[in-house]
Amino acid sequence: MSLSANNPDRTSWLHVDKNSDFPIQNIPFGVFLTRDDIITIGTRIGDTAIDLGALHQLGYFDGIPLTDDIFLQDTLNDFIADGRKTWRAVRNRIAEIFDAENDTLKNNTKHKETILFRLDEIEMQLPVQVGDYTDFYSSIEHATNVGTMFRDPDNALLPNWLHIPVGYHGRSSSIIPSGIPIHRPQGQTLPNGATEPVFGPSKLIDFELEMAFITTDANDLGEPIPINEAEEYIFGLVLLNDWSARDIQKWEYVPLGPFLAKSFASSISPWIVTLDALEPYRVESPKPLKKQLNYLKYKGKKSFDINLEVAIQPQGAKENVVSKSNFKYMYWNMSQQLAHHTINGCPVNSGDMMGSGTISGPTEDSYGSMLELTWKGEKPIKLKDGTERKFINDNDTVIMRGYCEKDGTRIGFGKVANKLLPIYTKK
Repeated sequence: MSLSANNPDRTSWLHVDKNSDFPIQNIPFGVFLTRDDIITIGTRIGDTAIDLGALHQLGYFDGIPLTDDIFLQDTLNDFIADGRKTWRAVRNRIAEIFDAENDTLKNNTKHKETILFRLDEIEMQLPVQVGDYTDFYSSIEHATNVGTMFRDPDNALLPNWLHIPVGYHGRSSSIIPSGIPIHRPQGQTLPNGATEPVFGPSKLIDFELEMAFITTDANDLGEPIPINEAEEYIFGLVLLNDWSARDIQKWEYVPLGPFLAKSFASSISPWIVTLDALEPYRVESPKPLKKQLNYLKYKGKKSFDINLEVAIQPQGAKENVVSKSNFKYMYWNMSQQLAHHTINGCPVNSGDMMGSGTISGPTEDSYGSMLELTWKGEKPIKLKDGTERKFINDNDTVIMRGYCEKDGTRIGFGKVANKLLPIYTKK
């Protein structure tokens, strides 16, 4: 099936600002609460949210085999489980309906009142019920920086790093959408020079600039996914801020890895941008530094040129962009991550989320965490309001944005923005 929705010459009868992340070529998928307190699956063009449940009920998807309630649910899991053929057909049809040359819905005022919403009339929800969450560690720059800080700089990468996409199983219950504030976590830490741990609030709260991909039902127990089929099972991507409590993590992670330091919150952008929409922005992955085993060898361009940035906004002050990076820096790409994840026969389900790991680039201003940007706090960042940051302060909001741009077309993810509140106190 062709990707007619990607036609760069297509325009919409809906208003779209020149630098919008959501032109008609994007057509992401999300879940929102309407002004009538109805939860629905939707999409977005420009600053207009589109109720796909209403669009389906009014017959605009005739000819596409969809169940009656496919868009009347509070998650995208069932729609994602229908597979790429369905996603592509629906996205192509939406592009046709909102094409500037198509007057069918454009001239039907009654239908438009039911289907279309201003952004201030909706409340975005978590787009999928995340059954399982895996976080990888796939940026060679990030892994090298962390290894240099905490180990021998000459042996920054552990022996396995250039052979496998390292990952760990995260906690799905604390994944939240943009806009939900989080609390500074408490836990055990080992202060410098101490021999016994203490309990209290984490003093080293950090962001981690990541992206995550969402999977569909992919395989049965015992069945690996071949690397060159992996993308068939990837629905799309979101921005991910995988918050981290560095002092808690340092004390707890040996020998089994991150636990409480990572499970207090992971934030994602609410619109899932499909792999189909990102097709024009493919680029080559970094060249392997060591020969990779056959199940990790792939053909074609498996990385994407996605510009990323992180900003910190103190309460009542202006944003401060502290990092600019790119998804294309990832040493291990999504296909390799999914192939490795399932090589042992681990089943993957609809709505599972796979984090990329912190995305750091080759320059100091492209590092994807405060740990690296301030080099363990040794080089504080000065903000516009005159204050300094070694890590994230209470009442700071961390904002991440991402977009692709090529030949005059821009496809973006919007943003993920969450405020860090002081430790939770019972009212």
